[in-house]
Amino acid sequence: MKELFKHLDIQDFNRQFSTEEACLKFLAEYKWKDGFKCKKCGHTNYCKGKNPHSRRCTRCKSEESATAHTMFHRCRINLPDAFKITFLVCNNPQISINELSQEINLRQMTCWRLKTRIMDCIENNSSFTEPQKAEFRKKLM
Repeated sequence: MKELFKHLDIQDFNRQFSTEEACLKFLAEYKWKDGFKCKKCGHTNYCKGKNPHSRRCTRCKSEESATAHTMFHRCRINLPDAFKITFLVCNNPQISINELSQEINLRQMTCWRLKTRIMDCIENNSSFTEPQKAEFRKKLM
């Protein structure tokens, strides 16, 4: 996600990710950019699921949402707020929980949980090279 938000400033970000629909569409496109593969049976054919931007396997009928198996899986806050926290943390890893809480108007504990999830995702994501991870850690100090 970090590399995806690099080219956006806050106004562009707010315009692009202001609705749940826009966030789900982005997640679905990003998640399945290399094609759909069912997590249960491995089949690659799908049809539209019941929920917006979800996909349903045509073999086993298992449905997968755009947020499933991402850092937004079972996220209880609305996606535009979760995306905004992600944007703010990726662009400024030193941002305090208090600043996030005030910016998004959410409880500090909620912001802390999501920031922790974001940081874990960045640290454990194999698509980031070690120099990129080291640079991110340096920003945290």
